Amino acid sequence: MTETSPELWRAVDGYMSAALPDSDPALEAALAANAAAGLPGIDVAPNQGKLLHILARLIGARRILEIGTLGGYSAIWMARALPPGGRLVSLEFQARHAEIAQKNLEAAGVADLVEIHVGPALESLPKLAGHEAFDFVFIDADKESNAEYLDWAIRLTRPGGLVVCDNVVRRGAVLDPDHPSTATQGTRRFFEALAKETRLTATGLQTVGVKGWDGLVIGIVEG
Repeated sequence: MTETSPELWRAVDGYMSAALPDSDPALEAALAANAAAGLPGIDVAPNQGKLLHILARLIGARRILEIGTLGGYSAIWMARALPPGGRLVSLEFQARHAEIAQKNLEAAGVADLVEIHVGPALESLPKLAGHEAFDFVFIDADKESNAEYLDWAIRLTRPGGLVVCDNVVRRGAVLDPDHPSTATQGTRRFFEALAKETRLTATGLQTVGVKGWDGLVIGIVEG
């Protein structure tokens, strides 16, 4: 097979997941619970969840901030990377999503490592200022506010810490300056802010797989 296609992307993801297992019963149960509750199927892919886990361990993250909890799937991955005494703070707009996430965290045995703050993230983020800096921030919430989330992520993260933002390609829609989607326009504003940002050294990566065509921005906070 030489031609690329979504079917081939999914098949390769399946092959790598079989060769390098990136899930387990607790994670699969969280996804099943999310689907049963009618949550949108926009969790990170299993291999991307494992990437978050590896990145957090790589930098020895003790404090992690997640903007966008949904049903807690990515939070489980990252909480498992925490050392003893570590903490993950996750921000979620929807109270019902937070309730489902809390149950999933409890079932996965990591609830004692995670605190979920319910409400608009742009109201919750200023309340975190003045506390111990975070080592790792994962942005995966409403794309319309990504530029603002980026600013807060950098403010709240220690020098040398990581910031990761999901869904930055949007199946190529990010190329269209006139795209009607507010999420796409929010992503474009994110890139415009990133281009001017001197506090972060970042790069973007396209991804293909079970979640289709999208991408990540990964950056390191400068001192």
